[in-house]
Amino acid sequence: MISRTRIAIAASTGACALALGVSAPALAAQQQDKAMVSVFHGIPGMTVDVYANGDELIGDFKPGTVTDPLSLDAGSYDIQIFEAGKEPGGTPALEKKIEVPEGANATVAAHLSADGDPRLTAFTNDVSQVDAGKSRLTVRHVAAAPAVDVRAGGQPVFSNLTNPKEDTAEVDAGTINADVVLAGTGTVAIGPADLKLGEGTSNVVYAWGSAEDKNLALATQTFSGMASSPRGVPAGGSGAAVAPNSSDLGPAWVAGAGAVAVAGLLVTRRVARRRG
Repeated sequence: MISRTRIAIAASTGACALALGVSAPALAAQQQDKAMVSVFHGIPGMTVDVYANGDELIGDFKPGTVTDPLSLDAGSYDIQIFEAGKEPGGTPALEKKIEVPEGANATVAAHLSADGDPRLTAFTNDVSQVDAGKSRLTVRHVAAAPAVDVRAGGQPVFSNLTNPKEDTAEVDAGTINADVVLAGTGTVAIGPADLKLGEGTSNVVYAWGSAEDKNLALATQTFSGMASSPRGVPAGGSGAAVAPNSSDLGPAWVAGAGAVAVAGLLVTRRVARRRG
């Protein structure tokens, strides 16, 4: 269980509207009144049930899991998260109202803030086309941990990435070696390790968990079908959790082992942007 966070106490009971954004070019075949929404569970120590407008959306949802995209009607959703098995009607562990526009492709992440408080954050998934021979890589910092730099070949490519920010680049497809360090230092936080980036895919890597509680881990989400000569519409996403690092992380976000790299980045054409 979470040692420094009481989810129920820190619940975001005030509903706050949050637009998810639209990635229309890659979703042309999708019905105009629909949206694709994934959910990522990045709060350690608690299995939960996820409800949307009072109806169960996901049951027995385990930490580190990313769902496949769910086709939902566009509109307004009151997202509530309860500890697994607890019936709606009481106070949810987390709650937020989100607006889902037509054609959106988004992931709603339940995670810890940098200070270890539970949060719900909605991210837009970029599923637009990438150039031939390229792959898109997005890194999302949703861990209770300090700012980090993502390096390729020892050189920072994404710098000073803080929770709950993300950064994106278009990179050469293939297997790339990278690591993550505490921002502005050479102290390795995760890696080095290899990440396989398929041509025409959009790859999202989540750094989640808590440095203080020594349960930092990674999870990945992949969307296919973004090649510049598309062989079809995006096939949706798949999520894979990576086990928490068993090494002694200490109060700082220190060395990890046996994990998929948070970023693999020999960038030849960077389409980088920092999103709040």
